[in-house]
Formats: sequence, C-alpha cells, structure tokens
Amino acid sequence: MRRRLVLVGLGASLVAGCDVPARLASLPEKLRGSASFHGLPKGTRVLTDGSDDALMGHMARESLRRELAYAERTGAKSLGPATYLAISGGGENGAYGAGLLTGWSALGTRPEFKVVTGVSTGALIAPFAFLGPAYDRELERFYTATGKKDVMASNGLVAAALGESLYDSTPLLHTIRSVLTPTMMADIAREYTEKGRLLCIATTNLDVPVGVLWDIGAIAASGHRDAAELVAKILLASASIPGAFPPVMIDLEAGGEHFQEMHVDGGTVSQVAFYPPSFAGDDLLVTGAGDAVRLRRTVRDRPRRLYVIRNARPGADIETVDRSTVKIASRAVSTLIATQGIGDLYQLYVLAQRDHIDFNVAWIPASFGEKAGEPFETGYMNRLYRVGRAAIADGTAWSKYPPGYDPTPLTQIGPAAG
Repeated sequence: MRRRLVLVGLGASLVAGCDVPARLASLPEKLRGSASFHGLPKGTRVLTDGSDDALMGHMARESLRRELAYAERTGAKSLGPATYLAISGGGENGAYGAGLLTGWSALGTRPEFKVVTGVSTGALIAPFAFLGPAYDRELERFYTATGKKDVMASNGLVAAALGESLYDSTPLLHTIRSVLTPTMMADIAREYTEKGRLLCIATTNLDVPVGVLWDIGAIAASGHRDAAELVAKILLASASIPGAFPPVMIDLEAGGEHFQEMHVDGGTVSQVAFYPPSFAGDDLLVTGAGDAVRLRRTVRDRPRRLYVIRNARPGADIETVDRSTVKIASRAVSTLIATQGIGDLYQLYVLAQRDHIDFNVAWIPASFGEKAGEPFETGYMNRLYRVGRAAIADGTAWSKYPPGYDPTPLTQIGPAAG
C-alpha cells in the first residue's frame, strides 16, 4: 500500500498548485535548544542523525536506572536479557506483524520487550506490542476489522491536485483516538515509570529533514491533559505517507514566538528504526556518574536480543512497466523504497554485530504472493494475519540474517574441481 500511495502522490505532485493550507514558520536552528512542545516534557524526543546522541544516552541511562530500581523492589536477582523489538512500515501489510505477535503470545514464549520502536504501520502496532498479550485482542481487531473507510477519505481530483495530499487522514486519526484510551495511556505510563521500558515512535521532520524518535512513555507519564492527543498526532504523523496523506503539523514555542514542524511518515528516512550507528558506549555511560561502575557492568554483562519485523516481502513484485513518465518514475520510487527497506535491515544487522546483540528478523514469506485490491482491504489483511500466525507457530518466522545475505566467507571456497 505504501508504494501505491507514494506513486500516486508523485503523479499528483506534478500538477500541484499553490492553494495549500497556511502554516507557521519552521524553527530556526539557533532556537532549537530552547524550544518547547505543547504538552511534551523536555528531552522526550531525539533526532536520529547523530546530533542528539548525548540526549539518547541520557534517556537510556535513566531507563536502565528505573529498571534496576524495579528489580530491587521486586526482589529480582538479575535483570535478565534485554529484548528489543523494531517494527517496520508496510501499510496493510502490518497485518503480518500483528499475526506474528499474537501467534507468539499463543506459543507462550513471547518476551516482554525492553524497547519497542515503530515506523508507519509499525507505529500503529507498537503500542499494542509494547503492552503485551493483554492487548492482543485489540491488535487483532485493528488489523482484521479495519477497512479503507477507517483510514482514509478521498479529497477528490481537484482538491488533491491543488492541495497537499490525495487523501484525508481524519478517519485514521479517529481510529487511533478510539484505541488510544485513557487505560492504554495509563498502562504505557506505568511500564515507563515503574519498569523503565521504552516505547519510541519514528517520524520525519520534513523541514530539516531528519528522522525523529519520540519517547511515548515519557509523554504518557507527563500527566499533561493533551498527552493522549499529542501521542495520537505522533502516531498519525508516523503513518502519513507524503503526497498520499497530509503532513501533521506539531506546534512549538521558543523565544516567545510560535513555530511549527512538519512531520510525515518515519519511513521517509528509515523503514525501521532502532538507534543510529553513531550512538555508542561513550554516549550511554557517563564516566562521572555516581553509579557508572554498576551501569557499565550491567550493560557489558547483560545478554541483548533484537527482533525486527519487516512488514513486506523481500524485493519488488514483477510487472510490465508502461513507457510513460509517471509510470516509469513511479516504478523507480517503488524500487527505491523496497531497496531502502532491505538496506535498513543490513544496517541493523551491522549494528547488532558491533554491539553484540543477538539479531533476528522476520519478513513476509515469498510464498504469499497475493496483492491487496485496495488499501487496507479487510479480506487481504485477514489472510496475511493468518500467515503471520502460521510462520511463528511452525518456527519459520525468524532468520539470523537479512534477506539475501550468505554468511559463508569467500575464504572458505573449496578447491577447484579437476
């Protein structure tokens, strides 16, 4: 669905006019350090270009401290492995990830994740995945009962050509609000505050442009009256494919002036998110901290596992491309998106090797060759949901390597025949 909408959006952009909604100016670089977001506690979002690695380190340290304190209160002898989950974009293909997760619960082996990250449709899955099996029924309903009318409404040809998007995403915002209940927000806040667990959603700040990771647990725990609405807007932004859905404008203030940031689909920067390669031990562990030795020992000795759910098949579907400008450009963009997604998996694999994290990745099997007849086609999603459940049940879901990677080195080539 992502490809189809981006491509149509590309076609619309060729004839776009100037009759678009007004907006406030973007934040000047010199005011970035003093800017505050309405309802957002300070330090609860980081840029993924490496410029906020120190802030990310602070977030990780405080999370670990809360986790250690929880272990002491509950009498746990050790923290156990740190298990991470990163969920990719993929539109209606998110039904695969939903099926995999609920099927994992049915096996009784699904871990409690220390960190959950989500991009685009992965952002919509992430809160359910973070809260665990207790929310499996809601997750299943979201990806088996949701239809196109619950996600988008057409703006019409003229409005699409002269405006900012082909579709109105208000139905998706209403759907997000309906599941983001006060109980869910309280549950997210509790896991963040008591156990130090992190739920992070990726968007793209199109003004800079740069990827952004939002600390949803910190926002939920802030107690701000608009916290739930801000989280809903972040989830919507993460799933707002440029050209297909309108961008989400997020207000901020600095120096007594009001500004706005334009946020769109996190997949614009990366199809799946974890932490940037620039983030390293020196960012996580501050030498001068009073508990530095304890934190260092915990990070060094603790087993870590990363599970990545790629809500897509490896490679692109074969089709005959018409010799027209829009068709050729559209096919090129879809190919770029597909290859970017595979590249993101390789980056996470390298990162896991560097940081001694056990790497596991799942993707839609090539044997599932169906295509959705329309975005968020309910029948298609139900069938794909069952594929996800079957993959985890029969033990074929996880691979230790990204698609197409052969771990056999060239130095192990045998002697030539003859």
